[in-house]
Amino acid sequence: MNPTVGIAVILTVLQAAHCQMIRDLSACLLGQNLRVDCRYENKTNNPLTYEFSITKDNRKHVIHSTFGVAENVYRSRSNVTMHKNLVCLHLQSFTTSDEGVYMCELRATNDYTGNQIRNITVIKDKLEKCAGFSLLIQNTSWLLLLLLSLPLLQAVDFVSL
Repeated sequence: MNPTVGIAVILTVLQAAHCQMIRDLSACLLGQNLRVDCRYENKTNNPLTYEFSITKDNRKHVIHSTFGVAENVYRSRSNVTMHKNLVCLHLQSFTTSDEGVYMCELRATNDYTGNQIRNITVIKDKLEKCAGFSLLIQNTSWLLLLLLSLPLLQAVDFVSL
């Protein structure tokens, strides 16, 4: 095989193999419910699978998963929503007994680099409240946000005249 062709094949395989990467994992309280946001970068249209778990007392407990079985204690209290580049775990009736190290694990079909994993320590007294406006800012491009605010800015100008 021609060395140039070999290098091109290796680079293509490496580029295709790294399909997704977790960029950020954050947690906040929405009323009495916990929300864990797992933001990722996805460079493929391959289906994404996930698993949210908690480690406490040196034991892993699966909360919600597409490739594992959730434990009974979490099954009725949890659900997951998926948006573009964001997988959100919602855990109802969050208490101090739910504190621990939360893990987001993502896997894309035909991604040969393996699972992407990120951890966050969640302690109820240290959690901030979820802000709806911050979610809008995080998921909306700045240009779109500016365009949406123009009518409001124009209204303020008319009022001041």
